[in-house]
Amino acid sequence: MKSLFGTHIHVTSKVLDMRLERQNVVSSNLANVTTPGYKARRVEFEEALQSALGLDGKGTVSRTDKMHIPAKFDPKSFGADFIKSIEPRVYQGEDSVDLDKEMAVMAKNTLMYNALAQIQHKNFEGIKTVITEGGR
Repeated sequence: MKSLFGTHIHVTSKVLDMRLERQNVVSSNLANVTTPGYKARRVEFEEALQSALGLDGKGTVSRTDKMHIPAKFDPKSFGADFIKSIEPRVYQGEDSVDLDKEMAVMAKNTLMYNALAQIQHKNFEGIKTVITEGGR
């Protein structure tokens, strides 16, 4: 059955979820920066996303038609992997959480999340325009 939304909206939605998970894990790392023995955790999903979208290592896209973006995407086919550091790294007397690194990851993730949220907003604005102006 055809959907009112294209597959891109499902991809964007799933990536927003993964970015939220990453933000929560980074926040947890920052909250435990002075906790003895705490090991920083990571959320990695980019490779699984590329695989789910049919991207090869060179960035080319699988297409069913030259005018299409990837046609088959199942948002349930991938998810984030939690990675726990095996060896704690001592950083100025603290355990494995590097404050500067965590803040950089958080800033980048926030920028990416906000960009994706704007894309979703534009998608819905377009649909709203079609609905409100379609009867004219």
